[in-house]
Amino acid sequence: MPAFFIGHGSPMNAIEDNEFVQQFKKLGEDIPTPQAIICISAHWLTQGTKVTAMPNPRTIHDFGGFPRPLFEVQYPAPGNPELAKTTQEILRPFEVELDEHWGLDHGSWTVLRHIYPEANIPVIELSIDYSQPLSFHFDLAKRLASLRHQGVLIIGSGNIVHNLRYVDFKYINHLDHGYDWAFSIREKVNERILEGNFQDLINVQQLGKDFTMAVPSYDHYLPLIYSLALKDEQDEIELFNDYVIGGSLSMTSVKISAS
Repeated sequence: MPAFFIGHGSPMNAIEDNEFVQQFKKLGEDIPTPQAIICISAHWLTQGTKVTAMPNPRTIHDFGGFPRPLFEVQYPAPGNPELAKTTQEILRPFEVELDEHWGLDHGSWTVLRHIYPEANIPVIELSIDYSQPLSFHFDLAKRLASLRHQGVLIIGSGNIVHNLRYVDFKYINHLDHGYDWAFSIREKVNERILEGNFQDLINVQQLGKDFTMAVPSYDHYLPLIYSLALKDEQDEIELFNDYVIGGSLSMTSVKISAS
């Protein structure tokens, strides 16, 4: 299976039809049907690493201030307790807790409902231990790569450039409208993704002073690290939805697939 990093953007993408959503829909048409999906979402940050292990994960509406129709959306995909246990074993010696309480947050379902609208593919989420450095997450995620050969689609969901304090909502629907620092980091990160220089994306001081403006916290950046760790030597990388919007957000997404 390929692996993806998805720039998920606003929760409203769940119910809107725009250029980004059209690309999400196309993904489900272009790749083999997976046996199951593992999603690493920017919106499940924990102390320690957890994986959802319930048979029927709930749809979590973890946001506020949006129209009622968004809160009415359900994504009733089944879970996969066996895959959760397999993931727990594969990630040893990293300790992973089986979780029965979380579900699917909007980093997962707002994207998946376009890729697999019938919600017929089992989905589990892997949390992000926010107490750990970037290198920890890369090393942990590398252990997941073997699941790609077992029909498991692995998706990291976040946004590379993500500074909500500087969002200009007048331009939220304007493609490639952004601050100079947003474009600078978009360019530097894209360059390193495409050339396979992932160490600079872990040792972020190599990206310069603009990085702290573009990525003031690592929550939405970390899913990218998980996805890149899954690449092997035979894989190719391509970008899609590669736009800066609203001044300080990038929708850049990454496909990793066998050449």
